[in-house]
Amino acid sequence: MSVISEPAYRSRASSLAVRYALRELRSGLRGFYVFIACIALGVMAIAGVGSVAASLSEGLTREGRTLLGGDVAFSLIQREAKPEEIAFLRARGQVSVAAALRVMARSNDGKLALVELKAVDGNYPMLGQVTLEPKMPMADLLAERDGAFGAAVDSTLLARLDLKLGDRITIGNASLQIRSVVVAEPDKLAGNVGLGPRVLVSEASLRASGLLQPGSLVRWIYRVKLPDNAADDRSANQMIESTRSALPEAGWWIRSSSNASPQLERTINRFTQFLTLVGLAALLVGGVGVANAVKSHIDRRRDVIASFKALGATGRDVFTIYLTQVILLAAVGSVIGLAAGAALPFLIVGVFGKLLPLPVIPALHFDELALSFVYGLLTALAFGLWPLGRVHDVPVAALFREEVAREWHRPRWSYLALMAVVIALLVAVAIGLAYDKRVAAVFVVSSVAVFALLRGVAAGLMALARRTPRSRITMLRLAIANIYRPGALTPSVVMSLGLGLAVLVTITQIDGNLRRQFLAALPEKAPSFYFIDIPTADADRFGAFLKQVAPQSTVEDVPMLRGRIVAARGVKADELKPSQDSEWVLQSDRGLTYTGEVPKGSKVVEGEWWRADYSGPPLVSLEKKIADGLKLKIGDEIVVNVLGRDIPARISNLRNVDWQGLGINFVLVFSPNAFKGAPHSHVATLSEVHPDAAGDARIIKQVADAFPMVTSVRVREALETVGTVITNLVLAIRGASAVTLISAILVLGGALAAGHRHRVYDAVILKTLGATRARLLGAYALEYLMIGLATAVFGVIAGSVAAWLIVTRLMTLGFIWQAGSAAGVVVAALVVTVGLGLAGTLLALNQKPASVLRNL
Repeated sequence: MSVISEPAYRSRASSLAVRYALRELRSGLRGFYVFIACIALGVMAIAGVGSVAASLSEGLTREGRTLLGGDVAFSLIQREAKPEEIAFLRARGQVSVAAALRVMARSNDGKLALVELKAVDGNYPMLGQVTLEPKMPMADLLAERDGAFGAAVDSTLLARLDLKLGDRITIGNASLQIRSVVVAEPDKLAGNVGLGPRVLVSEASLRASGLLQPGSLVRWIYRVKLPDNAADDRSANQMIESTRSALPEAGWWIRSSSNASPQLERTINRFTQFLTLVGLAALLVGGVGVANAVKSHIDRRRDVIASFKALGATGRDVFTIYLTQVILLAAVGSVIGLAAGAALPFLIVGVFGKLLPLPVIPALHFDELALSFVYGLLTALAFGLWPLGRVHDVPVAALFREEVAREWHRPRWSYLALMAVVIALLVAVAIGLAYDKRVAAVFVVSSVAVFALLRGVAAGLMALARRTPRSRITMLRLAIANIYRPGALTPSVVMSLGLGLAVLVTITQIDGNLRRQFLAALPEKAPSFYFIDIPTADADRFGAFLKQVAPQSTVEDVPMLRGRIVAARGVKADELKPSQDSEWVLQSDRGLTYTGEVPKGSKVVEGEWWRADYSGPPLVSLEKKIADGLKLKIGDEIVVNVLGRDIPARISNLRNVDWQGLGINFVLVFSPNAFKGAPHSHVATLSEVHPDAAGDARIIKQVADAFPMVTSVRVREALETVGTVITNLVLAIRGASAVTLISAILVLGGALAAGHRHRVYDAVILKTLGATRARLLGAYALEYLMIGLATAVFGVIAGSVAAWLIVTRLMTLGFIWQAGSAAGVVVAALVVTVGLGLAGTLLALNQKPASVLRNL
């Protein structure tokens, strides 16, 4: 007698499991099409989002020097670099100077428009090309001829002011001739979102305009192109460090080609994470389909499983065979999803090409594809192990008897432990690789809670149906009995559709609230106008002028400077570890003001406000959430660089700020003496009682006539610009959410198909006992209607709560429940549930009783 060692036995058992698994799959994939489709859809969404984001990140990295306009960019606000600072930069490479500001452009017939002015020197652009229509050298474009400087403008400005090439516009005191249209700028993405069309001019024309007043909100950008033999990240970092050491109080905002547009990269990362989580939601919905498919497959293979066990196969052997099948099928679905997701960047570039505003470089990103494959495999195992594990301890007699009376039992603890490990790995991957781990953790907790609640909804619905008094209406009595009978479809339908509906309601509620905020609510509460770059000497006269132009309006005026936080609590800003909600305040410069009174829209929640006549060392008031994010408290010191000077101030109090009013408010508010003698300008708002387009146009014209250096920003137009951007983002989210909804419908269809055999059995028995076709259809329609309604109500409640948390907690906006969109989701859920259910029922009713009864 030979004794087989344990390792050899395990190796032989594994080999046999693979052989039997493959042999069973030879007969086809019947019952697994939904399984494969669900995994493929979820993996496709995650792989597609990851591949596009990676292609975009690679494009930003590869084109970093071009996007930045050099190897290193040094930015200042409200002041130009000093001669010694410029000399320091020129000693290290070629320097190009540009200035950016918002101004009012006026046509010869008096029409006005807010524009984004960019003034450049003769070295612009050092990298890349400005695309002009018609093409011409930059020197010819910007040169002064016939008493006018040259300019290139965005085509939007031509349409807005009814202009054509050769016409003239006035900006400040400068006359500009439009000589070309700006089609593309190599460094456009490195800037902020513009509120108006671009006007490209020379630095000389900006100086001739008279707009460069002390304290004007002009951003000066000094781009440095290093010598070709030193144009690498190491040399750029060395230059940055040497500049900081040599000019510690310059107040630069410094960027290198490796982070040409930090704000854009952060936005892409956050948006990518959100879309990835939506894709993961689709995969989790598909996981329900996996569980249904595995359970249905095991039900169909009862005879085979019984035969395996009768011939000596252990429970572990059977488990291994069908686990192998699940892994193989999950791999097939994942590969299909990977192929579709990997092709997405190539498809986008091929279809949209040069229309894309971002540098997408399509490529195969194997790290993203591998991560998507892992997501697909772990999801399949997490949902498939429960029905697989239950096979182990079921005796042969019970397997044969399960046709009539099914016995419920949980899997062995070893399988539950394995399932827990798989789920833990899935959670670790989802949270560990997320850009914002807090959001990912909330998603994971929410998903677990939703699945638990869905299970509770199904159990509650079945319990309610069981306790409902017996109806005298036959169709209703049969429908209610079907909800809680053994083998009922209730759990499968609720689990299949519930999560998809919750995601859909969440998206529609967020979409509706964002549209309401930016197109209705905010414009109603917000001021009608912002006026910037008001000279300090003219501030009182300007306020009086506004009251004269619009007597019924409310005017608010405050001084304004720009500055950067360079240290807090004695720690440099670069070394602080802020929360993700507050890190933005350390990036670039922030608006600052000083006052003796608590600003309107602010409420002191900690500490005390200083006296109106305070004249001691500088004090500062900080917004409460930012202070918490920076771990700052009353009495801590914060250092702000303003106009090249470091100004330390002690935190005197913390405030809550109502940002939704869009009034004048600041994160940092200083005591009146903090910036004594510093050149600055004022900013003002005008709130009208009954604003209208004609009145707004009149105000803009009168302000431009009397104060040509002041820039008018119509708040409604600015909100419409922001609203357009948000609408486009929501559109992308809707597209990703559609994958979740498709998965939910597939899973629902799969669940109904899995119960088709039982429906045929029921229909035949009932028809034999005298039930009519119409009565059976009515009973099944009522059953699906009740289950669909309960699921839809849950989806609306769960989705609305999720949307409320996202809008109020993450976006810090007001929330109003969108009843119309919620009702639309309920109707859609009922149509889908009843429609798919009756489609399967019709097939069951078409079965001839004789053929079915012969095989019972």
